[in-house]
Amino acid sequence: MTTTRPLHREAATSDIPAVPLTVEGYSALHQMMRFRWTAWRALREGERREIVGEAVPVLAGMEKNAGGQSAFYSLLGHKGDLMFLHFRESFDDLNRAELQLAQLKLSQYWEPTTSYLSIIELGLYDSTTKVYKGLVERGIEPHSDEWKREIGETLNRQKEAMRPRLYPAIPPNRYACFYPMDRRRGEEKNWYTLPIEERARQMGEHGLVGRRYAGEVRQIITGSIGFDDWEWGVDLFADDPLVFKKLIYEMRFDEVSAVYALFGQFYVGLRCPAEQIEMLLEGELPPASK
Repeated sequence: MTTTRPLHREAATSDIPAVPLTVEGYSALHQMMRFRWTAWRALREGERREIVGEAVPVLAGMEKNAGGQSAFYSLLGHKGDLMFLHFRESFDDLNRAELQLAQLKLSQYWEPTTSYLSIIELGLYDSTTKVYKGLVERGIEPHSDEWKREIGETLNRQKEAMRPRLYPAIPPNRYACFYPMDRRRGEEKNWYTLPIEERARQMGEHGLVGRRYAGEVRQIITGSIGFDDWEWGVDLFADDPLVFKKLIYEMRFDEVSAVYALFGQFYVGLRCPAEQIEMLLEGELPPASK
């Protein structure tokens, strides 16, 4: 039999679950590729043109896909030559995008260096503590059927209100920066042992920095716990890559980053529209859009 607490009792932090609520949107896949330039240059010009001619309409269709877009980038540095970013409505659809690319003759000339699987996620720290406390004070037992029903209704409302952020178009900016990250779980500092209210406070301060850069950079956070080797992925989009350095450097001074953040490898690329793929593969940089 489910037991309930007395009504209207003020909830203590110890009464409420530690896990914050989240809402999720598009599934996301990053594919980093190395291009086999030597083999590509060994082809006759006509063969290269035929291969690109097959690929361009397929890639252009993926860019305009109604159920989540794809975007293609020329990577800087040794970690790869190309990055494909896919937003789709499900993991099944992401796998279809992978298979669609693999059918192209052009795919014979790239090979994967790494990939990253995640899902667009918005954390609801402020809402979580309010909702949890409200339910406890009403006498609803955590994790009971009534609790789950109330939480489900809250998440549905939040997801509808945040739909544009959960199902975004891929920003058209010239540059993209992607990196994975964790929250520290060390012997001395462990993010996951902090009370939920303290985590909410730190995340609130962290978010203030990002909002100061709202006109210069677009940020999309994806959750990857249970999907990939890190806990979150971060995509930044801007027309001036210097803003990536300034934003991330400033955020390093937030308590949540300075004490608890661990960062993976960074990937920076230039957007290459599908119709300009041939230009890129001939060794020319696509022009910046006006």
